Amino acid sequence: MSRKINLKVGDTMFTAELNDSNTARSIWEALPIRGQGNLWGKEIYFAIGMDMTPENARADFEPGELAYWPPGKAFCIFWGPTPASTGDRPRAASPCNPVGKIIGDISALDSVGSTDVIIERAEG
Repeated sequence: MSRKINLKVGDTMFTAELNDSNTARSIWEALPIRGQGNLWGKEIYFAIGMDMTPENARADFEPGELAYWPPGKAFCIFWGPTPASTGDRPRAASPCNPVGKIIGDISALDSVGSTDVIIERAEG
């Protein structure tokens, strides 16, 4: 089953697809979710009030990947280096559960700051 979502980051809209993990399914069932995004390098994260255990957790991500960070109970959007990175790829502060990926161009994330984020199911 395809689980497409819309991510509204400030005034910018992105389409993404959630994977088939238990964590992603739990997030899907909780939609819509709103939060105040915080920046950590080229990562936006915000608490979503869900307490989930590690699942296929890892620290290294590709630009555009989405994850759930168990220690912070937070949703993460990665698009470039973070303070934990050793190169030009995103690296989380500690292992996160991968939950999906943005479809298409993510370059507009470079122009967002700490801002409201809304996650909702995509129509169709």
